[in-house]
Amino acid sequence: MTKEVDEHYMRLALGEARKGIGRTSPNPCVGAVIVKDEQVIGRGFHRRAGMAHAEIEAFRNATAAVVGATMYVTLEPCNHTGRTPPCSRALVAGGISRVVIGSTDPNPQVNGSGIRYLQEQGIEVVSGVLEEKCQELNQPFMKHITTGLPWVIMKAGVSLDGRLNYRHGRGGWITGDKSRRAAHRLRDRVDAILVGRGTVVSDNPSLTTRLIKARGRDPIRVIVDSSLSVPLSAAVYNLHSSAPTWVFCQVGLPPQNIIALERQGIRVWQVEKTPDGLDLGKILKILGGEGVCSLLVEGGSAIHGSFLRRRLVDYAHLFYAPVFAGDGGEALVGGYQVEKANLAPRLSKVVRKVFGEDVLVSGMVVYPAASGEAA
Repeated sequence: MTKEVDEHYMRLALGEARKGIGRTSPNPCVGAVIVKDEQVIGRGFHRRAGMAHAEIEAFRNATAAVVGATMYVTLEPCNHTGRTPPCSRALVAGGISRVVIGSTDPNPQVNGSGIRYLQEQGIEVVSGVLEEKCQELNQPFMKHITTGLPWVIMKAGVSLDGRLNYRHGRGGWITGDKSRRAAHRLRDRVDAILVGRGTVVSDNPSLTTRLIKARGRDPIRVIVDSSLSVPLSAAVYNLHSSAPTWVFCQVGLPPQNIIALERQGIRVWQVEKTPDGLDLGKILKILGGEGVCSLLVEGGSAIHGSFLRRRLVDYAHLFYAPVFAGDGGEALVGGYQVEKANLAPRLSKVVRKVFGEDVLVSGMVVYPAASGEAA
């Protein structure tokens, strides 16, 4: 097979993998395609944790005998027994003669062992085909499996002059309907969504997923409220949702305040408070330990500033509306200053999309070298 042919079929496998986005955590999104005599005879993707992996789904969906065929899979086949048996053994048993892999699996239980096993069984293995695209698809999984921390996504809708609203302390949307629908699609794809106390008080959000003509999945709702000052009547504390609400507060608050939330089904975590607020690093460790691989941070200003100041944001989605809100509104980032251009975090691999009159700017957040700390 030529490089071009392998890339063609790997794109098909990537298309399969994308069908599982937002549903497989803490597992990765994986797609597989079986090709024989230049014809696709099987396709599959991993639907959710605990269900069959993409390779097995492709076998089940095969329309012809797979003996002697090539399997294209976006991530290295697993070589250990977890919730399901190892896929590497299934490929050998099925008679696959060639395996083309997009990316190796950084999971310490795999990490090249699947490739080695296939090669030891006489199967031809080609790896690294469209590797960057395959890795981009699973950034939350790859960060979580190697660090134990969630992939942090900063998301906001702002005016051209960088304001979250028109009046500080008041709720309201800056962006249009199409941007809001796109934001809900983002919620549908992440494990958890985080906001600060100020956002809950000013906007009274539900932090649920509301999609048109589709059934969305609510993320875990995470509230950062140091002193537990958000009223119990807040919408986020009174929802009929399949996803829980968690609150992070400082250590040492009166027990009755915590008990009142727990009686409403809210899970409360106590963490140490630092001069900059609650220890966000500790919060991320707790979330990662609870299986949260992706975290959408929706603000407000102080929360965004704290995450950037501590270099905790991995990716950003910023929806810009074509309006000037003036200086009465809340800034996108608060409590964070940069002295000069070479000390500023910036976006790389920038992607721009248009939603009605709004423009979405997305990209990886890149921080300056540690020797050049921002003020």
